[in-house]
Amino acid sequence: MKQILLINDVVGHSHVGMVAMLPILTYMGHATYNLPTALVSNTLDYGDFNVMETTEYMRGTLPAWQRLGFRFDCACTGLMFSEEQAKLVYNYCSQLHEQGTTIFVDPIMGDGGRLYNGMSNRQVELMREMVGIADLTFPNYTEACLLCGIDYRHDGMSWSEAQRLLDGIVALGAQSAIITSAHVEGKSCVVGRRSDKPLKGIAQQHEEGLYFKIDYDEIPVAFHGTGDIFSAVLIGKLMNDATLKQSTERAMNVVSDLIYRNRHLPDKEGGIPIEQCLDLL
Repeated sequence: MKQILLINDVVGHSHVGMVAMLPILTYMGHATYNLPTALVSNTLDYGDFNVMETTEYMRGTLPAWQRLGFRFDCACTGLMFSEEQAKLVYNYCSQLHEQGTTIFVDPIMGDGGRLYNGMSNRQVELMREMVGIADLTFPNYTEACLLCGIDYRHDGMSWSEAQRLLDGIVALGAQSAIITSAHVEGKSCVVGRRSDKPLKGIAQQHEEGLYFKIDYDEIPVAFHGTGDIFSAVLIGKLMNDATLKQSTERAMNVVSDLIYRNRHLPDKEGGIPIEQCLDLL
């Protein structure tokens, strides 16, 4: 059993963010803790919502945890809501990293070629700094383009362009990277680049090469929170000693199975009721 810290938003109505990740990681056998970055009434696509940042709470919580000597095997960062908050998380995760904690960064910023509502170019800059201390980061294609400062292409990439994009993320300081929701040479896929050196908490298959690509068939249903489910399964498998490629493939399969099982649910903005589907893990 590993000690896992999630740093993300808590959404009251929808199964996204930390609400989706906690039951998955707990079911996979890990002790999971949380540091909320905000309390959010529901996903923003409902059109009406309320957000309460928790920066003040974080400002008091992190020193208390440091005084108590709390330790974690890994920490995963997600959505940030202010510059002060991003810097608090960056400094805390930097200290954890020096103590041997594996750092995962989900650079939540946008999708479909654009920033999410309320996100700014300054937040992109701050996320580049956060990625710089990651043992593994897993942006979607839009976020990978934002991190590397290149144009999003609706027609996708060639395999060599995908490799260069992965290299660009690693050049920011990340030790390894995965890009989700990618389109490479006409195929929907997830692409990845392992580290060229051993990493604590992440098993790698060096004999399979530096890069990998795993194709998938898209299911024409758009649920909120599938990225959070992918992240949770990925981290849970890695912490259970599966390799980076094995963990990625398992996370992809779980997301696909969950979407297919719940494809007829009318409220896609509310996400997938993960607690009712843990048997698919």
